[in-house]
Amino acid sequence: MDAVVPAHVTDSVRARPAAAAAIAVAALGAATIAGAWFFQYVVGLQPCPLCLEQRTPYYVAIPLAVIVALAALRRAPRAVLAGGLVVIALAMLGGAGLGVYHAGVEWHWWPGPQDCSGPVASFGSARDLLKQIQSTSVVRCDEAAWRFLGLSLAGYNVLIALAMAALASWGAAATLRGGKWRQHAS
Repeated sequence: MDAVVPAHVTDSVRARPAAAAAIAVAALGAATIAGAWFFQYVVGLQPCPLCLEQRTPYYVAIPLAVIVALAALRRAPRAVLAGGLVVIALAMLGGAGLGVYHAGVEWHWWPGPQDCSGPVASFGSARDLLKQIQSTSVVRCDEAAWRFLGLSLAGYNVLIALAMAALASWGAAATLRGGKWRQHAS
């Protein structure tokens, strides 16, 4: 059976697994953040405090992945490339853990943080306080605003973060092995 991916692409991935993994992580992370912003700014689903915290690993992983990809293309030392990919994997594992926590809060398996009542600015005068109370929309961490196939956005974050951690881990391992990995016998 002919390969779906052209030979020059697979050869390039084999030659520079750190670059391939970093580019994949950056692209997947950027698509995920773009999706989060789409749900927030276009669909109008306001994020809760836990939703916002779950974005932090992406804000770390995406620029670091771009740096690792550029460094790999400039033939930086393998240990440096692998180290950057390990940091990305750890950040995304932390993000997956936060996503599991948030999903558990949504399913009421455990209590969520107390600050899931929305932001509170300065109270100002009594009249301003009344206006603020009337116009504030409380976004709760324990209520999933959207689900698809039974998973909330927090659940999808777990899957995506684990995939990104796996990609980064694969890239680190393949880089340390010198870009070689087992090939299936034809």
